[in-house]
Amino acid sequence: MTNTTATNSTAVITSDDFLKNWQAHRALSRRVLAAFPEKELFEFSIGGMRPYNLLVGEMTGLASAGMNGIVTGKWETTPALDHFNDEITLTTKAELLEAWDEVTEQIDVLWPQITASRFQETEAAFGQYPNTIINTLQYLFDNEIHHRGQGYVYLRALGIEPPAFWDRF
Repeated sequence: MTNTTATNSTAVITSDDFLKNWQAHRALSRRVLAAFPEKELFEFSIGGMRPYNLLVGEMTGLASAGMNGIVTGKWETTPALDHFNDEITLTTKAELLEAWDEVTEQIDVLWPQITASRFQETEAAFGQYPNTIINTLQYLFDNEIHHRGQGYVYLRALGIEPPAFWDRF
């Protein structure tokens, strides 16, 4: 019996489909953010987890800096979003939603600038995490889903029915 291994290089998902899926998840994450009452968004916590406003800041900052890094090599948020640092400057739900929308638009603008070959290049994301660009993008995606899950826990603990997790469109 001969043991052979075939290499399959067929793409499972296109760049456009990845973006569409990520933006659909971002739309759901935005609805989770919008479901929070103002006060609890900034104060509510369970088991030592950060309040949801800080999780939203992380998700938004990573997406902005991640896309900038992938496209320009500068792993930093855009100047308009420089409020995603150690200082909390977004103090209302409306400001967080506006920043979320800015980053969503930023992703749409920058995405077409990623060449097909760039996805397989290795770079130290944020200057410290060597990985392929596609794996860095997957990390940004996974991180958002993880923190959105924390938002679901918070909303349920507050007696609020969160958006259906499967309704991403």
